[in-house]
Amino acid sequence: MHDVDLHHIFKLGLILVMIAAGTTAIAKKLNRPYPIALVIVGTIIGLINIPIFEPLKDFITEGEIFNFVIITLFLPALLGEASLKLSFSHLKENKKPILALAFGATLLSFLIVGFSSIWLLGFSIQTAFVFAALMSATDPVSVLSIFKSLGVNKRLAIVIEGESLFNDGLAVVLFKISAFYLLTYLDIGLAGIGYGIWEFIKVIFLGLIIGGALGFGFSKLTSYFDDYPLEIIFSVILFYGSFLIAEAVHASGVIAVVVAAMIFGNYGAKIGMSPTTKLNINNFWEVTALLANSIVFLMVGLEITRINVTDKWGYIFLAILIVLVARSISVYASLLFTKNFFTSWKHVINWGGLKGSLSIALVLSLPRDFAGREEILIFAFSVVLFSLVFQGLSIKPLLSILGVNKKAEGFKEYEEIVARGHKFETAITEINRVRKRLFITEAASNEIITQYEQQLSELKNKLEQLFEKYPNLKEKQQIILQKYALYAQYETIDKLNKEDILSNEVAEHERSQIMDELVKLEDSI
Repeated sequence: MHDVDLHHIFKLGLILVMIAAGTTAIAKKLNRPYPIALVIVGTIIGLINIPIFEPLKDFITEGEIFNFVIITLFLPALLGEASLKLSFSHLKENKKPILALAFGATLLSFLIVGFSSIWLLGFSIQTAFVFAALMSATDPVSVLSIFKSLGVNKRLAIVIEGESLFNDGLAVVLFKISAFYLLTYLDIGLAGIGYGIWEFIKVIFLGLIIGGALGFGFSKLTSYFDDYPLEIIFSVILFYGSFLIAEAVHASGVIAVVVAAMIFGNYGAKIGMSPTTKLNINNFWEVTALLANSIVFLMVGLEITRINVTDKWGYIFLAILIVLVARSISVYASLLFTKNFFTSWKHVINWGGLKGSLSIALVLSLPRDFAGREEILIFAFSVVLFSLVFQGLSIKPLLSILGVNKKAEGFKEYEEIVARGHKFETAITEINRVRKRLFITEAASNEIITQYEQQLSELKNKLEQLFEKYPNLKEKQQIILQKYALYAQYETIDKLNKEDILSNEVAEHERSQIMDELVKLEDSI
């Protein structure tokens, strides 16, 4: 057994986190989708020979390391965080489009890509359907992070989240059946089809049962405690435990995590979590998901540079075209009979069917002697790069063109009033500052200040009229004020507690009440 230099691995990991955090921070500051920025940065680092990064590239791009980090380390956390916030009521309201996309569209895309790859790319049956499984599902790691950063209609976001979480589990099942059982089932003949269907049902339902049982059990467990650090630990055990147990019995770990987290976030929150606990659990997983996402996309960029696409550009273009056409047919066909679903939303869902880190991790998990592994690697990596960079960068303009992310009525006028108000107040402050520094008389400055004050007064009147016309704008401002007031109250209680003016018991009670009010405000947004 080779010695493992844990100190060296930790240093490489820290460098990775630093690059990921820095890139994410800059992207967020510039109001750009950080996953795309990370993929681009990772690709640049991978292509350029920078001595300090060479050990990092060699370490990260090892197939086993990449596969472990994405699937075992980060996937349960990312799936759990997303599923934790999915409301049962919202899912129920949108169950038809979610089920149509998660099951109908995924299966249809799987078949179209599979048969097209045999015909157009010259793949064997097994290679074609392994590639089809990888390309038939939207990767939740990619989709959720990009759509969160752009902001879309709430109902559309729920449908996108529901599809990306559930069809991901379905794609993993299809991948495993195609990679390890398909040829055996084909050799058996007609009976093999029955075995394949049974394996498919067994893997999914076992995942549902394991996730459901653990989610229910941990929800009950939280009802005996009112200690949010401990309950956060319970959630960590639940997400990773459900995934690993399901995988150990050859069930779907992805489906197990999604179901367990949904039950924990809905039923568990209802019977066993105080508002303070709920808020702290959500905050913990938001931070975890941000860190995981940042590292994942940087790793994808690094990994993509390892493929050799020499003399395969024509086939790569064809593979991308096959995946795009299959996605389009499957989305529009599956939503054909869904009522009250805007055509513009269908366009967004179609183009937003991004591929990402999960596809790469799955293809790297194939045995090295798997027939067609190198071809699948090249085409899968190429589609993922195209998907994240080209489709990812074009989603925001598409949302604007289709009017999907249109702001609330009156919001533009409100922003203009606020901008002008800030300009005039800044001007008054600057005039007063300069007047004192340069000894300018009040007689000289008051006339200018009065003009600005009159303009401010007119703006305030316009704002009141706007609030009367669009009450929701006023409500948003009031919510912002209430939140800041509560933050200030929390700090005051903390200060009084530190100065021994308030006892720990009273301070904790007051803090808990403030947190409860903050949770109510968050839910009202």
